[in-house]
Amino acid sequence: MTRFPASHRLQTTVALLSLAALLGACTIDTSSRGSVDYRSTAAPNKPLDVPPDLSQLARDARFQPQQTGVVSASAAAAPGAAVASAVPGVALSRSGDIRVERQGEFRWLVVSRPPEQLWTQVRSFWEQAGFTIGVENQQAGVLETGWSENRAKLPQDVVRNTLGGLLNRLYDTGERDMFRTRIDRTAEGSEIFISHRGIEEVFADERNTNTTWRTRNADPSLEAEMLARLMVALGSQEEPARAAVASAPEVPAKARLIGGAGATSLEVDDSFDRAWRRVGLALDRGGFTVEDRDRNAGLFYVRYVDPRSAGREGPGWWARVFGRTDDPTVPVRYRIAVKAEGDKSTVAVLTSSGGSEVGENGQRIAERLVTELR
Repeated sequence: MTRFPASHRLQTTVALLSLAALLGACTIDTSSRGSVDYRSTAAPNKPLDVPPDLSQLARDARFQPQQTGVVSASAAAAPGAAVASAVPGVALSRSGDIRVERQGEFRWLVVSRPPEQLWTQVRSFWEQAGFTIGVENQQAGVLETGWSENRAKLPQDVVRNTLGGLLNRLYDTGERDMFRTRIDRTAEGSEIFISHRGIEEVFADERNTNTTWRTRNADPSLEAEMLARLMVALGSQEEPARAAVASAPEVPAKARLIGGAGATSLEVDDSFDRAWRRVGLALDRGGFTVEDRDRNAGLFYVRYVDPRSAGREGPGWWARVFGRTDDPTVPVRYRIAVKAEGDKSTVAVLTSSGGSEVGENGQRIAERLVTELR
């Protein structure tokens, strides 16, 4: 359904009614359009009020990459580095020197090239796809786009086909997408992960006069589409690349809370290598800010903002003067610990100092991870 920015809805409606009367009945034809088109992104008429759990935060100097154990784009390739073992049942497809690995709905690329060789190509891929670069941290192997609109979701009717770009800025899907790319070094080259996050514009009051932005679910089909396009950008042929990404799905591994409701730990039916990958992807897709990761210790260092605080303000000046400093919009640091337990793994939410987390935020993080890992 076509949507319009709130400030232009009335004038747009009048203009379109007039045009419709002149040009006749509208017909929709989307058969020749692709499912993704970010090149003609229209800038929103007001800044994105991004939910706090999707805000990007500066990297904290206390969490600098370790000399060993951190899998990052700039880490030195050490002899004898741990190699991710092959996982039975994982669908493998290859196109040139790139293969796709898939576990459940998660897919990623395995490339026989070092991260340093891939970084510029991956960055150029996103720019040529119509995105701006919002976050670029080559040391951590993380590249994130800015928020952008998928214009392919807009219908093609007589009015738009006739006037073309004159009406482009009057149309709005009411949705924005962001993609995070993570490049990890492996013994055979690199692994490339793409995760999607989305927000949508919704009315914020009963009178439908004001709007705000809220999160929407990650779209695995968009992740798969971008992986296929990235394969082409890295040198694969289009048809083999799409066939590789579209390999048969695998039944997802199970995950469950340990201790029932209110728990801050979960059990995953995966070996450590597989659980490490899936937890990393779950954090990326869940909008967490991953400041650092240490594979040897099985730790992700993350920042988290309670999503219930979206749109809320922190304590005012008088409250701060009289000692009230609790601010629900301030991010809190946590550690996500992944530990092997035989052929399974446990995932625990810890405090920033490594102690057990028993608060409500820890419970919500654990529940979010269970949802993503199921």
